[in-house]
Amino acid sequence: MHVLITGAAGFLGRALAQRLLPGRRLGDRSVTRLTLLDLALEGQPPDGVRHCEGDMGDADWLRGALNGGPPIDALFHLASIPGGTAEQDYPLSRRVNLEATQTLLEYGQQQVAAGHRAPVFVFASSIAVFGHLPALVDDDTPTRPQMTYGTQKRIGELWVDDFSRRGWVDGRAVRIPGVLARPPARTGQLSAFLSDLIRELAAGRAFTCPTTPGATTWASSLPCVVRQLLHAAMFDVATSGGHRVLTLPTLRFAMADLARVVGRVHGTPAADLVRWAPDERIEALFGRFPPLLTPRAEAAGFRADADLEALVRQALAPG
Repeated sequence: MHVLITGAAGFLGRALAQRLLPGRRLGDRSVTRLTLLDLALEGQPPDGVRHCEGDMGDADWLRGALNGGPPIDALFHLASIPGGTAEQDYPLSRRVNLEATQTLLEYGQQQVAAGHRAPVFVFASSIAVFGHLPALVDDDTPTRPQMTYGTQKRIGELWVDDFSRRGWVDGRAVRIPGVLARPPARTGQLSAFLSDLIRELAAGRAFTCPTTPGATTWASSLPCVVRQLLHAAMFDVATSGGHRVLTLPTLRFAMADLARVVGRVHGTPAADLVRWAPDERIEALFGRFPPLLTPRAEAAGFRADADLEALVRQALAPG
């Protein structure tokens, strides 16, 4: 089985790649070849792993990387230009979030035209597709993205549905919430403060949070989201009522509750170390999340972290 991951050097991509090394299994099939795509990839690839370093926004390079191996059985498209950066650099976000996604989907079309099976195509979408949120979000909540990133992710979801309808890919688009805890890095993600809060308070360091204590958000641990991505490649679409675009189950919690649980898990006076300095833009984007119902994904076998303590314990776990 040949698996390809875009954005393989990223936070999610690295963790997913470790679960899909040659010899591991994806469902009932053994991975025999793994292709990793990103701007730069660390170290020498082990046997059966191919590193492709280049710019996802360069269509010619991307086509060459896709055509450099055997037919692809499963493709995980994680690469993207995230929220803050997408707002500041629209041309870059268009090339990566739209044009590269289209190139990847059209590879599936070409693979089918050549007589091979359509690849399973797992598209990492985002809860940013919702934009302003109503009092309750469920599977039928309309999408009204308020940022370029969310708009581009919504377009990708529609393409996944359309290419699947045509039989060119076996697509599944999953809307991922915040993933914790990301390592410190300049990723352009406005939600990075959530990971910073956990990391700093766990270490007993003071932290200024750009929300009110009662601000509520949705988030999952990294191990939880990796499990969900793997499941996305394997679940029977019939179990979700034929829906290929799913909002993933996640936890909803207040920032003050997160701080208290970090202190309890890591044995620090976390609640006393937080200074609350609300930024209206950050609060509006990441601190007013209502209750969430995800019956379609749950019927298809997707699961959230067990509770907030489980999320915090896994958020900084090694590996």
